[in-house]
Amino acid sequence: MVYDVKLRKISENVYEIKKEGNMNVPGRIFASDILIQQMRRDDTFRQISNVATLPGIIKASIAMPDAHQGYGMCIGGVAAFDIEKGVISPGCVGFDIDCSVRLLRTNLKAEDIQGKEKQISAQLFRDIPSGVGRGGRIKLSEKELNEVLLGGAQWAVNNGYGFKEDYLHLEEEGRMAEAKPEYVSDRAKKRGAPQLGSLGAGNHFLEVQKVEEIYDEKVAEAFGLKKGQVTIMIHCGSRGLGHQVASDYIKEMESKYGTKNLPDRELVNAPINSELGKRYFGAMAAAVNFAFANKQLITHWTREAMKKIFPDFNAEVVYEVCHNIAKFEKHEIDGVEKEVLVLRKGATRSFGPGRKEIPEAYRNVGQPVLIPGSMGTASYVLVGTKKAEEISFGSTAHGAGRVMSRHQAIRQKRGEQVKKELAEKGIEVKSGSWKGLSEEAPEAYKDIDEVVRVSHELGIGRLVAKVKPLVVIKG
Repeated sequence: MVYDVKLRKISENVYEIKKEGNMNVPGRIFASDILIQQMRRDDTFRQISNVATLPGIIKASIAMPDAHQGYGMCIGGVAAFDIEKGVISPGCVGFDIDCSVRLLRTNLKAEDIQGKEKQISAQLFRDIPSGVGRGGRIKLSEKELNEVLLGGAQWAVNNGYGFKEDYLHLEEEGRMAEAKPEYVSDRAKKRGAPQLGSLGAGNHFLEVQKVEEIYDEKVAEAFGLKKGQVTIMIHCGSRGLGHQVASDYIKEMESKYGTKNLPDRELVNAPINSELGKRYFGAMAAAVNFAFANKQLITHWTREAMKKIFPDFNAEVVYEVCHNIAKFEKHEIDGVEKEVLVLRKGATRSFGPGRKEIPEAYRNVGQPVLIPGSMGTASYVLVGTKKAEEISFGSTAHGAGRVMSRHQAIRQKRGEQVKKELAEKGIEVKSGSWKGLSEEAPEAYKDIDEVVRVSHELGIGRLVAKVKPLVVIKG
């Protein structure tokens, strides 16, 4: 049964779930009336309330405009915890650790690729492994895999897959220093090793796009974006390695701490400063680095594939943002700057100008924020804000957010029909399966325009550019 909750509208696009029962803080939802009605269809509100009961949570249990039901915590959820009193929960990070988005700007214009869409899709699909069972193109020894888990995108660049400028424009410069490969199980490593350099399936994709609209000329110039320019967006994560890390530590935390006092066993957790909490964080950071390296290899092979068609092709990294991740960050709490642990599950960091975490090239304007749409719809580039730091622990939405389960989507539309409809929109799509196309049909997702509008109007992520897909590669 869907949770029947009474919401109080605080202001336009801001709702609150009252603190009651075992809740330590209220729930805070950033959404329009339309998006709120879509959230009522599943258990999003119950999950927001459940997270609010966790020890050491600060201010509020927060949900973004794209929020929908997930494992334990809603996807689109944000929670910050006091380091001494708080907990860390794999369910509040997610199974696909560091599922994230990278944007490349290129030296091509939309007219340069007109008529070559099928050739481009075939070349990219051939050169970049995708799909559930597909492995990557490189073989790693155990020693090399541990180096990947320590070095992330920097490992890839140091081994000839790209340039230093690539990782200088990534969140964390493509490497979490807290990574501890020794806390990643052998099973997780065995699952991950053959998959490095592959897209995976589900909602993961590689898109060749064009910049359709510029909303903020100054910030777009800082990001190197121009109207009519071709961009490439890569969305994928830590593959089987990250999934196994989550599974391993959920099991360990259940065994050590139990779930009896939890509103939902999927929120099993460990104190941040406990031995188990520290081990999970170290393993999670290693999985994050695997994901950074994964996208760096895909970036390298994308450049190679495109050069086979356009010999003078050039692509530079604009940025990469993480979605499913835990970070130690400094935020103002009751007027005092304090280090806290921020868990973002299906949510994007959105820091305003001046933060040292932002690449130097963008520090004066703010952090690039990448919000992909569903297959066949626009994606958006935004910029982080001080307002986001004040009200959402520097966070905003991460995508459109599902309104249909994958099973519902398959029942509604066949993959062949999805491909035909996308072709009619001028979008060339290539996928490893018809089922995958059915699952990811645009109708299965919320309206990305509405999600982004709410973010912009609230000021938790300000619009910079709109990009539309021309070629889509799915697993």
